[in-house]
Formats: sequence, structure tokens, C-alpha cells
Amino acid sequence: MTQKYDVVIIGAGPAGMTTATYASRANLSVMMINKGIYGGQMNDTAEVENYPAFDSILGPDLAEKMYASSTRFGAEYTFGEVQNVIDHGKTKTIVTDDEQYEAKVVIVASGATHRHIGVPGEDKYSGRGVSYCAVCDGAFFKNEQIVVIGGGDSAVEEASYLANLAKDVTIVHRRDQLRASRIAQKRAFDTDNIDFSWNKRTEEIIGDDEKVTGVKVLDKISNQESVIKTNGVFIYVGIDPNTQGLENLGILDEKGWVLTDDNMQTKVPGIYAVGDVRKDSIRQIAAAVGDGAVAGKILFDYIQSLSDTEIEA
Repeated sequence: MTQKYDVVIIGAGPAGMTTATYASRANLSVMMINKGIYGGQMNDTAEVENYPAFDSILGPDLAEKMYASSTRFGAEYTFGEVQNVIDHGKTKTIVTDDEQYEAKVVIVASGATHRHIGVPGEDKYSGRGVSYCAVCDGAFFKNEQIVVIGGGDSAVEEASYLANLAKDVTIVHRRDQLRASRIAQKRAFDTDNIDFSWNKRTEEIIGDDEKVTGVKVLDKISNQESVIKTNGVFIYVGIDPNTQGLENLGILDEKGWVLTDDNMQTKVPGIYAVGDVRKDSIRQIAAAVGDGAVAGKILFDYIQSLSDTEIEA
């Protein structure tokens, strides 16, 4: 049986939850569909230091607060993975792995997923020493040697967090300088137990069949291989958009990011995108919240226009 709502939101990160808050507060019926726990990448973030009203807050704690706000005015939440979205003009059909929904508006707020490096041992030891979430798994490696792979903001910021738990943290980067912000770099450089392994390409994550024991790297300058001993490997090498099931709508660029205008509107009337899944997103929590606020206002006007058209007819 098809469930009908004014608004169906695909995803429940900061952008999706903000949209849900605005839409439900306007007395629209709202369903958020998410394939995992609400909060998106906030759940993978140790400390958030650049969100207004908080000097510092744990990512999962901020996610919990946003969820409480997003459901306060009646928005619903369910687990599910969207398989297809079909545009019928004034209505859309959203097909998940076990349900079907009809909505006047669809909000794509599905975010992005941490990229894998694709080396031997990565999948084998996932959850057994390989992690993509410092705040989730860092405590398992207290007072141990940890390797962080990557050189951007996420890698460097999470390395700084892990340094509070680990004996030593080694950042492995394929270049000779970091891509992270100056503040994040300075914090890492000033931390005594963070080391850097420059110009290294990760070749393999090795282990004893039960847990990780090291990372094999190749020096791009000398072409020599070596092994960094560790029981914990945290990987931060970029993200990919979660836009599976949206390919038939013609709203994606060649890499799968959703194309929108400044009002979060795609080229399909009634379908909007907010947050990290947008091509032009700066992928910050505050920006995602702003996207959600814009979409929440614009979608109400759009639904009102549908009602006005029906009255005129």
C-alpha cells in the first residue's frame, strides 16, 4: 500500500532534518527515509567546533539534538533504502527496499559516503582495525599506535582527536604537504604524538587474519616499500555522493552529485536537493542547515502553488 505525504525526505543528516523541521512546522506531512542512523557524517565526527551556539560539541550529540528538533512538529522517520524515484508531475513515487510512498515534494538529502582506498585487506579488516569513524572506534585503540590515511581536513582533525587517545598517531599522505585548513594543520603539527609519513602510497593493510597488524606503504620518491606497525587504521580520503536510485531523473552531474539552483531546486519541479549531496555544497554542517532552511521555505511555496492551480482549475 502506498503511503502518502506532502514531503518525503531522502536522508536524515543536518540538511534533511532541518528541512523536516521547517516543513512540519508549516503543518505539512513529512516522512524522512534514511538507510542508517540519523545524523549522517556528524556521527563520524569527534568534535564540532564551528557550529553556532556551541564552543564544542560531539558530532553524535549534535545529531541527537537535531533529530529531536526535526520530529518535534510531527515529522516521521523510518529506515529504508531508496531504490527509485518516479516523477509524475504534481506527485512523485518513492520506492524503497520494502515500501512505496507518494509525495508532492521530494527532498534529496542523502549526503555522501566515505571513500574506500581499495587496497588488499581494507574490506577484510573493516571493523577489525580498519575504521572510518574516529569517535566511534578510537577508544578501542587507547595507548596504541594508530595510522590515519589522508591529508584533508577530516584526516587531520580526526588525527588530532585520536592523539588524545593513542600513544602515537602517524598520518600517511601521498603528497609532501597537507590539504587541510591552516588551523587544522597547525594543531596537528603542534601535537607531540602526531608524526607524518610523506609521499607514501598505501599498498596493503596487513593482519593476522583476526586483526590489523600494520600498513604496507610505498615511498613514491625512493620506490621502497615499508610496513608501519599498527592495530588501528583510520581512512579519510574523500567522499562520494549517495545518489543511487536517482539516475533516471536527469538531475545528476557526471560524478553523481545533484545539480541545483540557489533555491535548492533541481530541474525537475518538486524535487530539491540539500546538503552534501549537492554539487556546489561546501560540505559543512552549518551550510547543510542553511540549505535545509531554504528548501523548507521554498517547498511550502511550491506546494501552495499546486493548491492554487487546483483551485483555478
